[in-house]
Parts: sequence; C-alpha cells; structure tokens
Amino acid sequence: MTFFQHLQAAFRIVFAVSVYDSVKAPRWSVALPNKNTKNSKREPSMKTVAELLKLKGSQHQGVHTIAHDHTVFEALILMASKNVGALPVLENGQVVGIISERDYARKVILHGLSSVTTKVHEIMNAPVISVDSRQSVETCMSIMTDKHLRHLPVVEDGQLIGLLSIGDLVKEAIAEQADLIRQLEQYIRGE
Repeated sequence: MTFFQHLQAAFRIVFAVSVYDSVKAPRWSVALPNKNTKNSKREPSMKTVAELLKLKGSQHQGVHTIAHDHTVFEALILMASKNVGALPVLENGQVVGIISERDYARKVILHGLSSVTTKVHEIMNAPVISVDSRQSVETCMSIMTDKHLRHLPVVEDGQLIGLLSIGDLVKEAIAEQADLIRQLEQYIRGE
C-alpha cells in the first residue's frame, strides 16, 4: 500500500470508530487501551530523531562526509561507492554545507563546469538546515517539506551524528500509520 492508501484507510477507520461510538455504544463503555494498563499495546506516537537514528544505525555504518576543499568528482565517486545521494560537507569538523547529485546536475553540468576542477564548497548548499536528536519525525518532515529538502543533517553539540533522508521519514510515517490502523481495527473489534 502507498502512504496515501494507508492514510485513506486510517481516515475510514477513524470515521467508523466515531460512528460506532456515537450510534451503537455509550461513550462511557468503550475506551481505547491505556498504556498504564497491563494488557494495553503501545499507543502510536511520532518517534524522535534519536530513535530513528538508532533504528537506522543498526542497518548502516556512520555518516559519509566530504571535506569542503575536495573536488566535486571526488564527491561523486564517494556517493556512488556508498550508494548515497548526498554528503554533508565538513570544514574543521563542522558541517558547513551539503552536496547532492542534484547539485552536480544543476550547478556543474548545466553550467558547463568540470567536476574534476570544481570544488565542493563552490556548489554546496549552505548554510545547512539541521535538526537535533530531540526533534520529532513529524517536525523533520515539516522542515523538509517547507524548505524543499531531501536530506537533513542531525547535529548535536556542533557535531554531525546522522543524516536523515526524506525516504527515512516517509518509511517511518508509513510504519506509524500502519500501527495506528492496526490499533483502530483492534478497537473496532473490541480487542
């Protein structure tokens, strides 16, 4: 199912629950499970960046970066070898920008520049918009949508600790929607 199909299914279930509550059952007799009771399931809540990075960390090893004075060609080789679409750009250990395959296409190829002689800092996106590990996935999605970003560096105490892609966030949103749908279906069945 696509994200929008999950969302439509969730709305149908919420509507069904509200109709059930208002027509068939007294309001005081049916309640969603409470997380303080013994038999309750986890209530849906948006994960934080820290939780998402922990899940992502079990699948991947670290964040691939590039120095600001390297060439675009070196950045492309690194992106291709690591199968990533963007790299945070570092200068003296600090994130100063981000370079993506899109930057290469739009700022090097279309301007007739050479990736072998062009430096990363000449085409990188700067200043970088970043988040910390306490932000919610929902907040990150909002930032990425509003700013038209595909990658969002995670910075704690001035140090890069992770990189989120729009794909990471959409995957998490779909998982949370599926969990919510499951819980609503259980509620409707009286489980």
